Amino acid sequence: MEKIVSLCKRRGFIFQSSEIYGGLNGFWDYGPLGAELKRNVKDLWWKSMTKMRDDVVGLDATIIMHPQIWKASGHVDTFADPMVDCLLTKKRFRADQVEEQSGVVYFYTGAKDDVREISEPYSVLLPAGKPPESARKVAVQFYQQRGMTTPELLGERTEKIENTTRYNPENGSLLTEPKMFNLMFKTFVGATESEDSVAYLRPETAQAIFAQFKNVLDTSRQKVPFGIAQIGKAFRNEINPRNYTFRSREFEQMELEFFIKPDEVVEKQAGSIAKLEGEGHPGEPQPNWGWEVWHKYWVEERIKFYEGIGLPRESLVEYWQEKKELAHYAKACVDILYKFPFSKRDEKGELMGEELEGIAARGNFDLSQHQQHSGKSMEYFDQEAATRYVPHVIEPSAGADRLVLALLCNAYHEEEKADVNGKVELRTVLRFHPRVAPIKVGVFPLLKNKPELVAKALEVRDLLRPSMNVFYDETGAIGRRYARQDEAGTPFGVTIDFDTIGENGPELKDTITLRYRDSQKQERVAIKDLAGLLLPQIQ
Repeated sequence: MEKIVSLCKRRGFIFQSSEIYGGLNGFWDYGPLGAELKRNVKDLWWKSMTKMRDDVVGLDATIIMHPQIWKASGHVDTFADPMVDCLLTKKRFRADQVEEQSGVVYFYTGAKDDVREISEPYSVLLPAGKPPESARKVAVQFYQQRGMTTPELLGERTEKIENTTRYNPENGSLLTEPKMFNLMFKTFVGATESEDSVAYLRPETAQAIFAQFKNVLDTSRQKVPFGIAQIGKAFRNEINPRNYTFRSREFEQMELEFFIKPDEVVEKQAGSIAKLEGEGHPGEPQPNWGWEVWHKYWVEERIKFYEGIGLPRESLVEYWQEKKELAHYAKACVDILYKFPFSKRDEKGELMGEELEGIAARGNFDLSQHQQHSGKSMEYFDQEAATRYVPHVIEPSAGADRLVLALLCNAYHEEEKADVNGKVELRTVLRFHPRVAPIKVGVFPLLKNKPELVAKALEVRDLLRPSMNVFYDETGAIGRRYARQDEAGTPFGVTIDFDTIGENGPELKDTITLRYRDSQKQERVAIKDLAGLLLPQIQ
């Protein structure tokens, strides 16, 4: 993972936000290559969700919305994580993410020095094999922070303990009792800062879709089943941002709310509700589908999307949440996990994966909540069924930043390659799928001091530019230029040489050398055929 982080900084994929001021934890900026990669990811998601479907439309809602929306959704009262602090360093942790530890706990009733005595209990967990002095040293530091110069520890006793989460894994210090910490960023709207002007930066994009459900329905000429898609920023004041961009405080979501008929309406219309048969994709949508088949349909559609942009099925995990893990309103939820380098491993040593996307069957909870709190009807009149109902929803919710990180991890490869002199060098390659690659093709004149080669190379660049992102490079040996583009993930390289300008005869005039990044295979292609050859591979 360290090599990937280093490459991202060096090649301009991802930078620490506000780096010149020491950075800001949990916030990241995308450089030139990262911005292109992320835009490609979002464009492909949007195309697959809206442009290639008749039953999904788009929305672009505001980041700040009426605070009652978050009251109705439950975020004001329940969108919180349990928080604990280290009593020694004050470092903050999510209580449910503190690793279980076993060892010997050293308890103290307090400490005294020449001036005073403190009766404040404290304890330190010592892993097996560490000397007792290690625990005493930590305890002395604790009491020194309370104003004692040379504390004498009081009331020492020990106790063996297993699988506890009450101690800091980094230093063994006791942690505070858990307290709930709301993750929403609070702000104020208007000229005064009062309770009446409180607002929040949205912690998810979904609620805007529910709040605008009737407006979209009335204006888009859609009928249930149909979906509303949105890509946008969300903000969560994470207690402990970690794993590079995976868990950040500012991020982008790609969410679809797909509204379906309640099962009782489907059964009344179709006579029965379709049952899931076997594994895999259930096929094209049918009138007798209930929530279960619709849910499976979207799980398979989303996995198909990931495979289509270069994440192989074996790198993904389809995790079906157990009943006890589900939200109280959810009927089912599947997490699509990617096996990141930092993922935990199971007892066999296999990577278990971290969440890329959740596909939840949410019932009609969200629309019903907004109907109740706003006093506005969220019912849909189904002409075919001649009845009114609040639609149920299937929600595929993905993180754009997490997907970018997964693509970077999946693309990163190192291989040894001998140069022209036989010296073995380590070659770094980002094997992006051509669809997501930030730069689609590099264009290189063989020599920059040959005006005819440069002119033809610029002509080829301008020919390709309207339909793909092209990088022109005329500096350095041609092998070095290939290597630079391999490291940026560019799938194709076009070299304009002396054959291109006809100096070696008319047979190869107006042809170029097309190089493929992964195989390093090279072939001659006519300039007039180049766009037609590349476009199907990048679209």
